Amino acid sequence: MKNTINEDRKWRVLSSEYLFRRPWLTARKDVVKLPDGCVNPEYYVLEYPDWVNVIALTGDGQMILERQYRHGLGKTCYELPCGVIEEGETPLEAAKRELLEETGYAGGQWFEWMTLTGNASSTNNLTHSFLVTGVEKVAGQSLDATEDIEVSLHSPEFVRDLLVDNQILQSLMAAPLWKYLYQRYL
Repeated sequence: MKNTINEDRKWRVLSSEYLFRRPWLTARKDVVKLPDGCVNPEYYVLEYPDWVNVIALTGDGQMILERQYRHGLGKTCYELPCGVIEEGETPLEAAKRELLEETGYAGGQWFEWMTLTGNASSTNNLTHSFLVTGVEKVAGQSLDATEDIEVSLHSPEFVRDLLVDNQILQSLMAAPLWKYLYQRYL
């Protein structure tokens, strides 16, 4: 399929002002001019580093899921192994590092799965999703001080049921999982 993502209808940035800068979040206010000449004096963009997440399957086809508390939502949720791409890392390097650190699993055959944005209208980062098959447990978890992650293995059918029952709320994880399940059962 032809790439339909392009820059036609692009807005012209007349000025930008940073309101808040932190390693995990930067808030910017732009003054923008639309193609029809309309000027929006306050358009806010949240800047984040790019992220990765991983659909990881063991040699016997079990999917690795994590459960952790997410303060923004105030809930403990099922998720994929995930994290931030650090300075100087490729998305694949970050995905392999995050999987090993958070779950202790490594190896396998890696595939670029999909790239998504959480909200293209107000955030500037991408999430790079990977599929890896045949991973093995090679280490214990190596978590950051602020991480509290429970790792579990589940059948693809269990993960499908979680999705159908609206039990995986993170859209950047649900989308690649739905794609995997669609292609698996097509």
